[in-house]
Amino acid sequence: MKSSTPNVDQRGALNELSQTQRERLAYVEFRLYFLGEVGRADLMRRFGVAPAVATRDFALYKKLFADNIAFDNVTKTYVVGECFAPAFQHVTDRVLTALSEGFGDGVNPVVGSLVPCETPAALNRLRIDVLAPVTRAIHLGRAVRLKYVSRTSGPTTREIVPFALATDGLRWHVRAFCRKHQEFRDFVISRMDDTHVIPSDNVQKHETSAADIQWNRIVELDLVPHPGRQYPEITAKDFGMTDGVLHLELRAAMAGYVLRQWHIDCTPDHRLQDDAFRLWLRNPLALYGVGSAKFAPGYEAPQ
Repeated sequence: MKSSTPNVDQRGALNELSQTQRERLAYVEFRLYFLGEVGRADLMRRFGVAPAVATRDFALYKKLFADNIAFDNVTKTYVVGECFAPAFQHVTDRVLTALSEGFGDGVNPVVGSLVPCETPAALNRLRIDVLAPVTRAIHLGRAVRLKYVSRTSGPTTREIVPFALATDGLRWHVRAFCRKHQEFRDFVISRMDDTHVIPSDNVQKHETSAADIQWNRIVELDLVPHPGRQYPEITAKDFGMTDGVLHLELRAAMAGYVLRQWHIDCTPDHRLQDDAFRLWLRNPLALYGVGSAKFAPGYEAPQ
């Protein structure tokens, strides 16, 4: 199989279709590409269309991308063509989510994973009724009043101005301006309760993302195979390194969380001995002045 893009005629034909038609054709291709087969019943279940509509969709896909699809007379299903070249963009992270968790849009039932897949359970489960007001506030540029539990203050009532969701791989946070402390902070969503958008509140300029220095600062980090581990070439391949280096550009507000989640040795002399640390931060000075650096394993601020 090869990688390709639609030619001018194919792209024009796709652009003339409705959004729902393109979504159905993309789903046909998804199943061909990653499962090797697709039938009318798959389209009918996924989109609730009539058999005649599904038949027309397959005919249209075959007309546009004849090399991608063939009909198996034995199984009476469509199978991936020998000269298949994807016409739609399939993003790896979204593909893996669909394969491992299935498709779900709130209307059609989620049928589970599309291939056998074992993933760790989410230990940090969020309440939708807590999350929804926060995301509404982010989208509308409003403040939120909520109850929050912190390790230092215990349960308190706060007003925050959220502007972005973030995750460290284990917990979901919201980046927000805290009116109580008059500074930008990370708030763990699972510690929130009784969240309400403040409808008539006027958010001030100093409370917006543009004023968050740590959020807007980008740090450039160079990760390399840990010098104290064997088989650096395997580590380089595992992490898709170029010339033995994985170059990352991260927001300063998130860098420490990412380095902790990835188990990156951030000591200047790569002295962390645990085998979980397969990578070493080659340029720890890049973390100077980074607020989240306190979470980076072994990081020591220069004296």
